[in-house]
Amino acid sequence: MKILANDGISNKGITNLQEAGFQVETTNVAQEQLARYINDNNVVGLLVRSATQVRKELIDACPGLKLIGRGGVGMDNIDVEYARSKGLHVINTPAASSESVAELVFAHLFGSVRFLHDANRNMPLEGDSNFKKLKKLYAKGTELRGKTLGILGFGRIGQATARIALGIGMKVQYHDPFIDQAQIDLNFYDGQKITFNFKSISKEELLKSSDLITLHVPAQDQYVIGKKEFDIMKEGVGIINAARGGVVDEEALVEMLESGKVAFAGLDVFETEPSPQIKILMHPKVSLSPHIGAATGEAQDRIGEELANQIISLLK
Repeated sequence: MKILANDGISNKGITNLQEAGFQVETTNVAQEQLARYINDNNVVGLLVRSATQVRKELIDACPGLKLIGRGGVGMDNIDVEYARSKGLHVINTPAASSESVAELVFAHLFGSVRFLHDANRNMPLEGDSNFKKLKKLYAKGTELRGKTLGILGFGRIGQATARIALGIGMKVQYHDPFIDQAQIDLNFYDGQKITFNFKSISKEELLKSSDLITLHVPAQDQYVIGKKEFDIMKEGVGIINAARGGVVDEEALVEMLESGKVAFAGLDVFETEPSPQIKILMHPKVSLSPHIGAATGEAQDRIGEELANQIISLLK
């Protein structure tokens, strides 16, 4: 049986599938040619990430397809319910990339509170001629320890983010309409463990009382953070979005960055992705990354292995 990993899969995933008797193709087929390729090559399993779209038309055009797999959490590029109504297995890997995304959140946080994203732009240009000026410009950093981190969405990634925050001495609070209570285990290298118990607070309370806010929610039909939400936040708040483009109103964000209401933003995803707005890309108060939350070697290995295990279980 053939599996097409159209957006790639780790070597570990390929090896596990091959050892179970599957033939794995890693050709990246253009969207408009995908149906023909799947049918001509008798592909039974299609694996994608965020690039390939698996909509009703593709599903209808590929009657031999038995499984659709998403390497990652969100499945907004797949018509999931329709596929399942046609008898296809639809799988994803919700746990595999949590730690990688959480670490990227803190890469943006650590860099932003010490202005590293902007310093790394200006040091190559002015470091040799205006060193003292730059030193003064970036000399008003803050520490994360002791600050309150508000987490919107407390699933696996939100909880992984909370563990890092707790480990560096931050106060953590969260809002999630679906998770009223949560227990976080903080495991240390020597086997010691500390357990923290949390209860969800209201979104308004979180927005009012958090020094820093990070979003970990699925794609939405409307903004999770818009002008109304910005207005009730603390002065000088920091915002991180490594969830989905479109959950933060970027027009309102730029306005709040200009006014100083928002001190900085860290964005891994964008409202107009894959062509982010120039005013976002060029803004000195925005730390940027190109949707790489799950893009670590360790996460990709976990994703590949998790997909392989599910495929073997479902199709063998």
